[in-house]
Amino acid sequence: MRSRLFLRLLAAFALVIVAATVTLDFSVRRAWENSLRQEIDRSLRQKTLMFANRVNTDSEHNLQDLVSQVSHAAGARATVIDVTGKVLADSEAAPSVMENLGQTPEFAAALKGEVGTDTRSSGNVGIEFLYVAAPISGGAARLADSLSDLGAATSSLRKTLLTGSALAFLLALVLAGVLAQLTARRLQRIVEFANKIASGELTARIAEPSGDEIGQLAAALDKTARHVENNFAALRTSQRQLETLLNSMEDAVIAVGPDERVQWANQRMDSLVPRRTRLNVPIVETVRDPDFLRAVLGASVTRKVITARATSIIPAHTFDVTAAPMPGGGAVAVLRDLTETERIEKTRRDFIANVSHELRTPLTSIQGYAETLLDSSPENNHSREFLEIIRKNAHRMSRLTEDLLTLARVESREQRFDIQPVAAAEILQEAVQNFRELARAHGIDLQVEDSAPDLVDADREAIHQVFSNLIDNALKYAASGGRLVLGARRSERGVEFYVRDFGPGIPYEHLPRLFERFYRVDKARSRESGGTGLGLAIAKHIVLAHDGTIRAESELNHGSVFLFTLPLATDSSPASA
Repeated sequence: MRSRLFLRLLAAFALVIVAATVTLDFSVRRAWENSLRQEIDRSLRQKTLMFANRVNTDSEHNLQDLVSQVSHAAGARATVIDVTGKVLADSEAAPSVMENLGQTPEFAAALKGEVGTDTRSSGNVGIEFLYVAAPISGGAARLADSLSDLGAATSSLRKTLLTGSALAFLLALVLAGVLAQLTARRLQRIVEFANKIASGELTARIAEPSGDEIGQLAAALDKTARHVENNFAALRTSQRQLETLLNSMEDAVIAVGPDERVQWANQRMDSLVPRRTRLNVPIVETVRDPDFLRAVLGASVTRKVITARATSIIPAHTFDVTAAPMPGGGAVAVLRDLTETERIEKTRRDFIANVSHELRTPLTSIQGYAETLLDSSPENNHSREFLEIIRKNAHRMSRLTEDLLTLARVESREQRFDIQPVAAAEILQEAVQNFRELARAHGIDLQVEDSAPDLVDADREAIHQVFSNLIDNALKYAASGGRLVLGARRSERGVEFYVRDFGPGIPYEHLPRLFERFYRVDKARSRESGGTGLGLAIAKHIVLAHDGTIRAESELNHGSVFLFTLPLATDSSPASA
């Protein structure tokens, strides 16, 4: 670095010196040369005027002697001509051998009564001369002075400039070396400091007291290093907190980069795989479950959250996988072990199913004996009132056990559905035909609003039960609306069926829990109407078993609408009725 900096500084100084030398040569030398030429011209002009005056006034000497004296005194060649240009006398040549000079510029001007000047090279010696002629009586007088001294002076000046430039260059060489060494030391310290920061030594610092550009650069780098150290410390603390939090989770967490290699995994994930999670290896070498891999890679590619169910990560264990894309590419997956939850849920369903099944026989007996006693009891017997209460509650409990058994079979997927392509319009017409009389009995007008022409994959009996539960629910709680509207329309997920009432509506806070088992908006009214609180839960699980969705919308005093979606049929031909 020092040699490069030295050469750069030396080149810069050399360029400055050369530029200064050239500038001086073109400006100072020319100015000095012009000044000297003007001085020679002025001096020769004065001498020529004195020469002309002497020619006009001196009568003691002949013309040739006078010319010789003037030439010796002025240090210049003296010449006198007449009005025709003929040379009368000359200090350096015989007049008889000289040509006519009347047409030379300086004599031509003098013969017109003016002082003429001209600069030209002599044809004999090739030296530049300055000629000045002045008018005299009967002709003109001229002095010619050589300008060779002017060239010599200019050459001497140029040599002086070159000598000065050389001395300046030597001085610049020494100065460049000193400055390069000082600057290189300062820059070397900055480079060493930057290398320490780059190698991870964030505690390195640099002190530069100077306030010049290099000092400002060092101060800025030092300030940057402090900020980087503080930010890195905060990032490391945050990373440790995040690792502690993720390691304390019961769910397994694993991060996969855009290159499908493992970037990070918590301790729970390490305990799931046989040989711990290996970082920077392909994810397929750690987890081979196809559903898990499909979710993780799908989230990385589509940049959407994908859920899946993995069953082969650990034998006899089921995991709920949620994969979400990471901002920098790749995806992070959370695995929740559902084995114990599903076991408990299965135990619960089995318990409800077993209890419900066991209750069916005694409830049927109680209901039968109560009806028998009612038939044999006299009309005015006070025991009939108690027998009627027993019969009604036994009937209600019997309905409850049937609904519990139905819900348990649907939830556990034990109930098999005969799913076939069915026209959506047929499903609506069957619902209207089956429930029109019941609606009229409640004073409700049952109408069909929309009818989609598409085919859907559905089990007729199961969807009939869904409509039965939704319509029965509307008749019980929304009879004040006066009418009930059924419809089917095309949606993004298939065909959306709906049951719309115009009753009092359902408060917003109840909508998310409507499809939970035994959840009632108005518990007292539900008991009076004989409802079990399982109708909407059964409808929900039947729709989910068809790979559909169900939801409710409502606005107070404007009625409610229950909507469920069924997928379009894969076979375009409708099933026979």
